[in-house]
Amino acid sequence: MKKVILYIHGKGGSYLEAEQYRKNCIGFDMIGIDFNEYLPWIVQNQIQSVYNEAREKYDYVYVIANSIGAYFAMHTLQNCDIEKALFISPVLDMERLILDMMSLANVSEKDLCEKEEIPTDFGETLSWKYLCFVRENPIVWNIPTEILYAENDNLVSRRTVDEFIGSHNANLTVMENGEHWFHTDEQLAFLNDWMKKAIG
Repeated sequence: MKKVILYIHGKGGSYLEAEQYRKNCIGFDMIGIDFNEYLPWIVQNQIQSVYNEAREKYDYVYVIANSIGAYFAMHTLQNCDIEKALFISPVLDMERLILDMMSLANVSEKDLCEKEEIPTDFGETLSWKYLCFVRENPIVWNIPTEILYAENDNLVSRRTVDEFIGSHNANLTVMENGEHWFHTDEQLAFLNDWMKKAIG
């Protein structure tokens, strides 16, 4: 039985990150999905294309996704034949995240609708088109999912994660004192250990 993992990176990440996880996933081939745009209606085409090719060659397809990559994975692959998903610091509720950023930037829906795009002081550009897309394309995610969440995640709230866990077939592992971006030696060791167990 041939098994493959599709890796979907987060913002500012790279498909090459898949290589660092290969050692955790014995018996699997790894394919990192390459994309530079972060608009779901663009990224979905790249993810779908790689998935379609993988389905022809492999008996089982798994997914590992990081941060916003988890949103892209759920949006694109919700109706696909995925054996299991592993999400690292996942964006699980994109509408909530956008609304939180709007609140932080003191931007109303009326303002955003009128101006269409509004840059923020924290480096993100708020987009009315993006918010509308998220609302018009709700996600129904029924794939067995393992989630790694950091206690000090400054992007995704624990409440959002708990709400997702409560309504999905998902298991949660929390790293105490971890951060949204797993990058220190201690954090990466924790992530690697989690992944080896979660991949089963």
